[in-house]
Formats: sequence, structure tokens, C-alpha cells
Amino acid sequence: MQLEILYRPSYSLAVVKLNPGEGIQAEPGAMVSMSPTISLKTEMKGGFMGALKRKVLGGESFFVSNYVAEGGSGEVTLAPAVPGDVMGLVLNNETYFVQSGSYLAGDTSLQIDTKFGGAKTFFAGEGLFLLKISGSGMLILTSYGAIMEKKLGPGERYVVDTSHIVAFQSTVNYSIKKAAAGIMSTITSGEGLVCEYEGPGTIFLQTRSTRAFLDWLIPLLPAKEG
Repeated sequence: MQLEILYRPSYSLAVVKLNPGEGIQAEPGAMVSMSPTISLKTEMKGGFMGALKRKVLGGESFFVSNYVAEGGSGEVTLAPAVPGDVMGLVLNNETYFVQSGSYLAGDTSLQIDTKFGGAKTFFAGEGLFLLKISGSGMLILTSYGAIMEKKLGPGERYVVDTSHIVAFQSTVNYSIKKAAAGIMSTITSGEGLVCEYEGPGTIFLQTRSTRAFLDWLIPLLPAKEG
């Protein structure tokens, strides 16, 4: 399997080249184009209960799309629903936690589960549900905005707004907390929950927040008449 990313970072397109017999699984609706040698099959990854768990807890699609090169080598092009970046990450018998919505595609051998990352707060109105992706193979991530990589040394700490998280290694410890102390500080700062990481390991961030964009956009929309 070979991966090429075009048109980074605003309108990224993943071009996945498959050898005969190779396959990749992707979120439904991610496919832009494919060779006629590629077959498409839709299934519930992990059976009904596994698919239901990812749908309810992780916010992912109930079904996954499997693309397999059966009639010879070929390619599949994939793109996320929102403008932003795409990156490939080769896992070598390791685990990454991926923010719901940042998973685009991956090797069919990768195991995908869900993990609750932190409690919701009344004022922040947000929680952190993560996909736990384990195994060996290609993992393709997406973001709103560009993707920033941050490597942490042992004991090194770093704080990230939860709406800017893309993924991080399981070797990184993390905790969820309020961005500002006190209720009034939380409201006036415009910040909700943040994730504090402690290395060693790598974390990936997105430079834009869909939540912040919607907070800016919605007040500008025309009000419904009547």
C-alpha cells in the first residue's frame, strides 16, 4: 500500500495505491474516486455490538467501507467532509487514541474500539470520546485546518483545547480539566475543557476548531421567519 497526499493543507486528498489483494477500510462517504479494479463492500466492523458502540460512543458511522484491489492493482482517493489536512501514520504494533471525527481510513487489520476520555461539564457542554486504534498498518487521519505534530519527552507536559485534538500515542498520559479556574473565568474566557498531556510520546493537533467556527457562524445566519 502506498499513500500520497495532495493539495495540503486546506483541501487535502488521500490517494491510496493498492496492490492486488490489498485492502483499506474507510468511513462511508469518504471515497472521491477509484479504479475499476477496486471492489467496494460495506460491513459492520466488529459485528453489530462493536459497530453500535462506535456509533453511540465514538460518533463514528455504523458501517465501514472496505476497498479491495481484486482485478489488479488500483487506487482509491479519499477526502474528509470538511476542509482540512490529511496525514498517514504507520503503526507498528502500537496504539493511538484518535478524536472522533479525525479517523478517515486505515488498514483492514487495525483494531478499532472506543474509549471515554473525560466527563462532561454543565457549562463547557463537551466531553472527549476517543477511538482506540491498535495494531500494525497504515492509519489515515484528518483534521479541520492543518495538522501540527508535537513530540513530548519523558515527563514533559503540554495543554491542548479538546476541540483541537487529533490523535496521540497511548504512551502519553492525559487528564481532562477546565481551561480556567472558576465558573465566571470559564464563561468569560470562552474556553471549556482542555487536555493536559505528559510524555513520552507524540500528539497531533489541528489548527482550527469546528466548534469555534460554528460559534462564529451561527449568529450570522438569518433568523427563521414566523
